[in-house]
Amino acid sequence: MSSKENAATGQLLALLEARYAIRVLWALRDGHPQTFRLLQDSVGGITPNTLNTRLKDLRAANLMTRDHDGYILTPMGADLVKRLFDLQVFASRWVAAQNNKK
Repeated sequence: MSSKENAATGQLLALLEARYAIRVLWALRDGHPQTFRLLQDSVGGITPNTLNTRLKDLRAANLMTRDHDGYILTPMGADLVKRLFDLQVFASRWVAAQNNKK
């Protein structure tokens, strides 16, 4: 991997490492717009201030936007979430393997 690719990956991971960032994106994975309140309920446990911060960060990163119906993923955000589905498949296999070790 080139240093440019490493830097880009590092920038994306830094954004996603922010508390609740991935959970906000994941809550929007079905493609339906969500209001602030519905998104807060979908994420669970997130304070309004933290949600506002994550929304601002994710909108600035062009991963989500807000329209008249609520918050929704951009095409780039939908592409990222689609790639996160692979993580879900891996996580299921990983948990099963961990349980088999016990």
